[in-house]
Amino acid sequence: MAAKSNITGMALCLFLVCLVCGGVLGAVYTVTKQPIEDAAAAEALAAISEVLPEGGEISSVQQAGGMEYYTSTSGDEVKAYAVKSTAGGFGGPITIMVGVLPDGSIWNTRVLSHSETPGLGAKCTTDEAFISQWKGYNGSFTVKKDGGDVDAITASTITSRAYAKALAQASALVHSLEGADADAASGASVKKEEE
Repeated sequence: MAAKSNITGMALCLFLVCLVCGGVLGAVYTVTKQPIEDAAAAEALAAISEVLPEGGEISSVQQAGGMEYYTSTSGDEVKAYAVKSTAGGFGGPITIMVGVLPDGSIWNTRVLSHSETPGLGAKCTTDEAFISQWKGYNGSFTVKKDGGDVDAITASTITSRAYAKALAQASALVHSLEGADADAASGASVKKEEE
């Protein structure tokens, strides 16, 4: 004789299926969590190494102005900063690791993530003419269409603006950090003179 289908039996069956699926998902998460974190850390380290000048000791992650940054130091002197900066592009946020020298000029850049249109805005990762114009750049972070000096990616002005904005944010952060360091140094020297 077939078992009668009732609401209690169906609810119990659904609960057991959800319990098993939840357990499987939890196990998969536990197993893959560490490798995913290790891969993300390795990717971040590779990006930092790519955007900073060679040599120097890289600090652990620091926070300022809502952004993460790393410093490359030689002795007590900061040689450069690696700043993780994000701006809104056409398809979503564009996150870029930006190497910035203490004077605010760009050393190098690397896109960490984006959601831009393939073949158009996604060229921000492959268009050498666009990427190479940023090396050593220390001008107005504005595309030519808006009256600036930056050549935009063909048919991707919004992506180019977002890229420029992310770099401008990174440069501004370094200027504020360098200003804070200069203020701290001048405050220390004033204090020594007063003593």
